[in-house]
Amino acid sequence: QVPLVESGGELVQAGDSLRLSCAASGRTFRDYIKAWFRQAPGKEREFIATISWNGAGIYYADSMKGRFTISRDNAKDTVYLQMDSLKPEDTAVYYCAASRAYAGTRATAYSYWGQGTQVTVSS
Repeated sequence: QVPLVESGGELVQAGDSLRLSCAASGRTFRDYIKAWFRQAPGKEREFIATISWNGAGIYYADSMKGRFTISRDNAKDTVYLQMDSLKPEDTAVYYCAASRAYAGTRATAYSYWGQGTQVTVSS
């Protein structure tokens, strides 16, 4: 069973906004650090942002600052990624991940992953 389930990905136009969700499935991740990554075809998985268990600590990759916003609702055990002013180069599969301890920006440091949700931005 996949422990995290992403949703919200779809085909949008350049300039549109989209909000992705990632909900826990089968267990709780309320006290875990969570993060969003993305992977475009032929490229490595790319870090977007991470958020502490209580939402007080948030860190973005420099290239993601300004258009992407990470947030979480522990009552729903869900983490969100708000994406604004989308560009065709944002086209990728978006993944959420969770870690019990600080994991930073390295994908290999996160223990739990979702199956991903496809975001396609047309020009």
